[in-house]
Amino acid sequence: MLKTLLGTALFAALSASALAAPQRVEIDTSHTRVLYFINHLGFSEMYGDFGGYQIDLNLDTADLTQSSVKVTIDTASVDMRHAGLNDHLKGADFFNVAQFPNMQFESTGVTQTGEGKLAVAGNLTLLGVTKPVTLQVTVNKIGEHPMRKTPWVGFGATATIKRSDFGLSYAVPAVGDEVNIQISLEGGLKAE
Repeated sequence: MLKTLLGTALFAALSASALAAPQRVEIDTSHTRVLYFINHLGFSEMYGDFGGYQIDLNLDTADLTQSSVKVTIDTASVDMRHAGLNDHLKGADFFNVAQFPNMQFESTGVTQTGEGKLAVAGNLTLLGVTKPVTLQVTVNKIGEHPMRKTPWVGFGATATIKRSDFGLSYAVPAVGDEVNIQISLEGGLKAE
């Protein structure tokens, strides 16, 4: 009898884990930023951000390697806190927002690289060019939000790309070819 009960319990546990599916994360835009940093003439590391984005994150908290993400960024939302720079970046020399209104990253696989560390491989499409890019992700926290009392997650992600690989080569090398990307993200796990 005990053997039958243990067998039933084990089968139920295995069935439940097999049926478990990633949950959608509802992004908290007040605590999420998409930033980039680029060297300017060797004098400074300038930064900018994109205020218009959509992040579709499906998270499997039991096995993070089964998670996926798709990020779509409105290139016209670029902001370097200077109107002249913003206008130049939106033009044909840089993001050419009239022809390419967005850029997109879509994951193709997730691997665990250490405690709380993930490598999220995917494809980045910018100016109509698609190249593989890997985000290095730190799992900041997965748990209950202390004020909302709901399941909550937080991640940080970084990557470095060469903008000339995507045809964005205006002023290289005076203005850096390497662009450091940083994403800080919070959100709530959507109830099923």
